[in-house]
Amino acid sequence: MERMTNPTRFPFKQVGHAGPALESRVDELRGRLSLIPPTLLAGRTGAAYLELGQGRGEFHFTFLDTSIVLTYPDFHATAASTDAPLPAFKQALLVYYFLQSDGAPPAGNWVSFADLPEGRVYSTAFQGYTGDELAKTFRMEKDAFCAACQNAGGSPVSFGDAAFRFAAFPRMDLLVVYHLGDEDFPSTCKLLFDASASHYLPAEACAILGSMLIQKILRAASPS
Repeated sequence: MERMTNPTRFPFKQVGHAGPALESRVDELRGRLSLIPPTLLAGRTGAAYLELGQGRGEFHFTFLDTSIVLTYPDFHATAASTDAPLPAFKQALLVYYFLQSDGAPPAGNWVSFADLPEGRVYSTAFQGYTGDELAKTFRMEKDAFCAACQNAGGSPVSFGDAAFRFAAFPRMDLLVVYHLGDEDFPSTCKLLFDASASHYLPAEACAILGSMLIQKILRAASPS
């Protein structure tokens, strides 16, 4: 199986910081994707492909609990429920997922962001805006953490004191783990990736994806 390795660095650092440079880069990558047979892309990404006519169709898949329609051959994404175009940074994530995916099976073991290729350089910052944000929000409130994760679309997993698995893409899952503290040590949280994650996104895109998931969980938290 041929793998499309390192399709260049992800073109932005923070969610929402999109601009002409990002859009230009994503358009370039859309052009590269248009040269790949859609059935091959469907097999690599786990998306369903619907043929609509000669040389055109749609990919259907779920992205962080949202049903997505991605057009072929121009690769523009909309939310299936509303037909509304996704923001530029989400469009970029989807394009990178389709470009990097090689169909590798799940490795079956969870790794930290630091264990991803090139992840160690950014691991402290990543922990700061992912796991540390959850720990500051939920502190000793394990039940509140569990409720928020369930409301955000997570499935409980036996790991730590509480953990939830999230289907980010058809072939890419994330795991959020909570370790309950005590009167001497604060609670801690960590976001983990299946060890196959680098077959589907570059590290910088994994960082953006992780940030998006954490914000989704925080939004799902109860007012208390």
